[in-house]
Amino acid sequence: MRWLSILAPRRARLLSLVLLAAMSQAASAQGSGSDDVLLQMKQAFQRGDKARLSALLPQARGHALEPWAAYWELKARLNEASPLEVQDFLARYAGTYQEDRLRNDWLLFLGKQRDWDGFMALHPAYRMGDDREVRCYAVLAGARQNGISKEQAREVRRDWLAQRDADDGCLSAAERLIAADLMSPDDAWKKARLAIEANRPRAARDAVNLVAPDDLQLFDQMNASPAKYLAGRAVVAAKPKKEMVVLALIKIAMSDPDMASVQLDSKWGPMLSAEERNWLWGVIGRQAAIKLSPMANSHFGNVTRPKDLSDDMLAWKTRSALRAGQWKDVQASIEAMSEEAQDDPTWVYWKARALSQRGGDERRAEARKMYEGIAGTRGFYELLALDELGQPAQVATRPAPLTAEEKNAARSNPSLQRALLAISIGLRPEGVREWNYATNLHDKGGMGDRELLAAADLACQREVWDRCINTSERTKGVIDVEQRFPMPFHDTVIRKSKDIGLDPAYVYGLIRQESRFIMDARSGVGASGLMQVMPATARWTARKIGMAGFTPEQIYDRDTNVTIGTSYLKLALDDFGGSMPLAAAAYNAGPGRPRAWRNGPVMEAAIWAENVPFNETRDYVKKVIANTTNYAAIISGRPQSIKSHLGTVGPRDESVPEPNKDLP
Repeated sequence: MRWLSILAPRRARLLSLVLLAAMSQAASAQGSGSDDVLLQMKQAFQRGDKARLSALLPQARGHALEPWAAYWELKARLNEASPLEVQDFLARYAGTYQEDRLRNDWLLFLGKQRDWDGFMALHPAYRMGDDREVRCYAVLAGARQNGISKEQAREVRRDWLAQRDADDGCLSAAERLIAADLMSPDDAWKKARLAIEANRPRAARDAVNLVAPDDLQLFDQMNASPAKYLAGRAVVAAKPKKEMVVLALIKIAMSDPDMASVQLDSKWGPMLSAEERNWLWGVIGRQAAIKLSPMANSHFGNVTRPKDLSDDMLAWKTRSALRAGQWKDVQASIEAMSEEAQDDPTWVYWKARALSQRGGDERRAEARKMYEGIAGTRGFYELLALDELGQPAQVATRPAPLTAEEKNAARSNPSLQRALLAISIGLRPEGVREWNYATNLHDKGGMGDRELLAAADLACQREVWDRCINTSERTKGVIDVEQRFPMPFHDTVIRKSKDIGLDPAYVYGLIRQESRFIMDARSGVGASGLMQVMPATARWTARKIGMAGFTPEQIYDRDTNVTIGTSYLKLALDDFGGSMPLAAAAYNAGPGRPRAWRNGPVMEAAIWAENVPFNETRDYVKKVIANTTNYAAIISGRPQSIKSHLGTVGPRDESVPEPNKDLP
């Protein structure tokens, strides 16, 4: 199928802007009835009800959110749509998020159909550029005329290894590259290993099929029962058979690293290559480290070449060494990471700390340069670097005020306006996606700092606090603290915090991370409101503080939500001896887990936080404490040390009674 020519971008965008202006005027006169049509269409789209979508679409014509209605209707039947229908959609909604979203969807369809002419005609207009599978298809499409460069091969390799789920585009590109000797068969085995670690057996099987199609039956046996598979084998020599053993041991190690360790240390180790053994010890060490097992360092000690490990394994090797105070190993593990990983402020900070701990003028001078390279108020490790430099965090100087022209440009941006409207009528996910597209993906490189500040200001004025904060956080050269750290509901939060002896900065730091000040926020597990309180926790807390007549519906009342949330936070803080990091972990993951995680040696809370086994909770604790430090500087007007909010973490003093043993 040949792709039909599309309108010139400038003309198409002009028509789109005229159309959207007309739709906005029409929508203002239509009232809430048409909003209901949009909500009904979203529900029909989620159900896959194509007939209902087609029936409702005429009623959505003229609404400011018509692009969403038209997108849902066409997306639901995209596999049956004609190229002309797609062309008409792209022309009608040129310049919008929905246009580029459908282009993304259609490019995937064309790639699966191997319609490379159609793909190449459409791909140059693709603005998002963030879909890995589309990028892989683009390499395949371009290979017909231009071949595949080594840089393209490296990009395909990166995208394929990063894909968690099975896909056609990157798998097909990898097959082509392996056949052309532009990628190694070892890359396919690495993909299989990563997929097994991520519990994605289909993706692993697809990778094995590229290099050992005759061994798929063995893969299926291994995947069904790795222990039984290993028990039925005595000797392995060929590369595919050894890799199948590696996959079996990985599968075992993911749930029982001790059993995998015994198997590797006894029977299988001598039959495997050094690289295969290193990878397996990396998996076993990581899983032990996640369990906070003291055996983790011993397992990692069997690795003869750290460069053989993945960045994720090396991260856990570093964390385990931090817990043990083995600073030489901390430095070595970080230096074995990829350059991209080493640039992360997390590992910049810990490498600098390792250099400082190991002593010597040269090491200390290098550490200072590293601290200076990341120091600031943007995040947890940036704030820790400030402390190491003896420079407590201060409130950043606000940028020059926005001009009327800058504010007007944000107000007149059609994507931002559609996003705000979508959020206001209950289509928050759609509104967020369109907002992020407008600020980040619509133009190459995204908006500049001043444009981001103006967009954030627009969201702040509309009290859409999550977009206000997230947009302002993207500025690179300036920081507007009033946008990044807003304090809505100021009187309520300050009063209720002080009434029960909580630091208001800590409460604001937690709310900013929990809900971004969205009053009707609701998590996938049922946590609700400003402070994301679970119904059962709310009932327990209400009884504990003597709140009579409490009903779960009251969670959505702002004052009640803050009362319940702050009261629970104070009870958790008391239970954990005033430790802000432990109480934050309890608020996010429940108190039972941090009670277990605190056992072991007494250590800096920063080291403890970096070793929190759950990715979400680890990130949460660090962000809450960083938020708290920034809010403390704003509220007090004085410089703040993040370390003063961290302290140390260790086992509970058994001589002190537990104040809230039944804390849920």
